[in-house]
Amino acid sequence: MHLVVVIFLCLSILLYLLLGGADFGAGIIELFTSYKNKPRTRRITYRAIGPVWEANHMWLIIAIVILFVGFPLIYTTMSIYLHIPMLIMLLGIVARGTAFIFRHYDAVRDNFQKLYNKIFVYSSFITPLLLGMIAGTMLSGKIDPEARSFYDIYMAPWCNLFSLAVGLFTVALCGFLAAVYLIGEAQDDYDKRRFIHKAGITNLLAVLAGGLVFLAAETEHIPLWRWLFGDPVSRYAILAASASLVLLWYYLFQGRKLRLRVLAGFQVTMILLAIAHHNFPDFLILQDGTRLSLWEDAAPVSTLRALGWALLSGSVFILPFLGYLFYNFTRAETAEAEQPE
Repeated sequence: MHLVVVIFLCLSILLYLLLGGADFGAGIIELFTSYKNKPRTRRITYRAIGPVWEANHMWLIIAIVILFVGFPLIYTTMSIYLHIPMLIMLLGIVARGTAFIFRHYDAVRDNFQKLYNKIFVYSSFITPLLLGMIAGTMLSGKIDPEARSFYDIYMAPWCNLFSLAVGLFTVALCGFLAAVYLIGEAQDDYDKRRFIHKAGITNLLAVLAGGLVFLAAETEHIPLWRWLFGDPVSRYAILAASASLVLLWYYLFQGRKLRLRVLAGFQVTMILLAIAHHNFPDFLILQDGTRLSLWEDAAPVSTLRALGWALLSGSVFILPFLGYLFYNFTRAETAEAEQPE
């Protein structure tokens, strides 16, 4: 059951980035859309993420519960040293969701709509930025268990160039995923061309942000290059992501909805695999060289067994209904599109 729990943890993190990240990316795309096109973008993104925007946070909740129950030492360490960026990220999730609801369902249309729009787009940017900074901190070895000052304990681990670079890289990936997904949601050629252009721009920004991550890692003496290219699996994953990039640009200008989405998801998956494989099963690296592992720092066997069975039985009930949710809204959108005007 230990392996089952680890698989569920890895899948929940991956799915949150692919699905929840695309939701955040919709706000990022809107943030960097021209004023005249913002209403069009809002209508399309609402149609795309409206049915499932809240369901995607299920994957984050699952990951947190797994860490809390199955890996209490890892959860405790993160909660202590990274509680500030985690709190900002959670506030961003709450603010974004609240603004998303009010700007669409508020009975009164007034100047508050402008406030809701600003909260939505800025929290959509800040939340994945903090998520990426947390991930960068977990890998960078910046957490110092011997630190004594407030800044060294709670700020220095994530307030550095490497964590910021990983955060910007995450933002670019989320924007890229959203742009690719929205190409298939656009119902006219003008909007489709806009999202194709944005997908290309965000893809280039992701490449540039990735270069910044390597530069920051070199500056702060983090062996990222050795992790990625010294490990065979990581090296092949990087090659696969690079090869998919060529195909993605080919299909991008053809507007192939399904192939683009599959390639974008594959590319992000390969990037995560390349980053995580070398250090796996280590989940958190501390400054003194201590590595908190998903194997060695797990809860007792009885706890993992109960958690594993809960995850397996829960997925039997949840996943079919989640699939039906996607299917039901897709069918409704198709019927709406086929109605004569």
